[in-house]
Amino acid sequence: MSTTILRTADAWYAAAGADATKIDTRAATTGALLADRAAIAAAAAAPPTDRVADLVLVSPVTAPCRVVAQMTNFASHVTDSGMDPRTVPLTFFRKTSGSISGPFDDVVTPPHVDLLDYEVEIGLVIGREIPVGTEVTTARGYVAGLVVTDDVSARDVQLPKTQFYEAKSYPTFTPVGPALVLLEDDEFDRFTDLRLRLSVNGAPRQDSVVGADMVYQPLEALQALSRFQRLDPGDLVLTGTPAGTALSAPPKVVEKIGALLPPALKWKLFFQRQAKNPRYLADGDVIEATVATDDGAIDLGTQRTVVRRKR
Repeated sequence: MSTTILRTADAWYAAAGADATKIDTRAATTGALLADRAAIAAAAAAPPTDRVADLVLVSPVTAPCRVVAQMTNFASHVTDSGMDPRTVPLTFFRKTSGSISGPFDDVVTPPHVDLLDYEVEIGLVIGREIPVGTEVTTARGYVAGLVVTDDVSARDVQLPKTQFYEAKSYPTFTPVGPALVLLEDDEFDRFTDLRLRLSVNGAPRQDSVVGADMVYQPLEALQALSRFQRLDPGDLVLTGTPAGTALSAPPKVVEKIGALLPPALKWKLFFQRQAKNPRYLADGDVIEATVATDDGAIDLGTQRTVVRRKR
């Protein structure tokens, strides 16, 4: 049976429904907590000490840590980006762990960003060292648990610079939580049953089931990463997002015409069109993101964040 871990500014909790039990641990980081399984198990078996509703929750993934993300890893998103899911490569990018924020914190838009986008994703929280060269034959054991994440993106920074690091790494651009759900081995078999949903101001934007849409599963991602990227307990791997983001590929005719234009003019026209797109996030917008199986057997919870433009 899965164990739901919550975190406040000064404590860790094992939660069950509306109740939570404080974990008797000195762990200050997610990695250290995952090494203290006896304390987690004791709290999960003990009577509740608190109500979840009374806790002020922060991200259950602590910084600093490594944050690695998969690119275009859902077939629907690949198609929406103008690519072919049958030939899309398994690729990654990095985000700063300084971008991690809590599940109910504001998403702060920098003053120079106008095209702010959302991407609900499942985050894999690493539970065991993966040195470079490790032969990963199963994701079980290496993945301790799962979290809801939102890969917030400044598209008007990302696209002209043709890079991801800055555009996705501003503070508050990786809301995480509310819960870190630790899975038993047999529960990991239901990873493909997880449904990702995201809404803005109550209007559905993204809705997809992993098994019908994800291109590269966690095992494939970890096998690829282990060739060049060390991972340690508490590190976070984002697994991609389905279609429904504000940004989508231009029609083929527009794309061909754009290819003939000088870069400066092409981007000017592109951003003029994007500025008219009402799906980009605006000051005061409410984002709700959730990941769960349809039967509720595995539920990573719902994060609710509000967009605030930095003045």
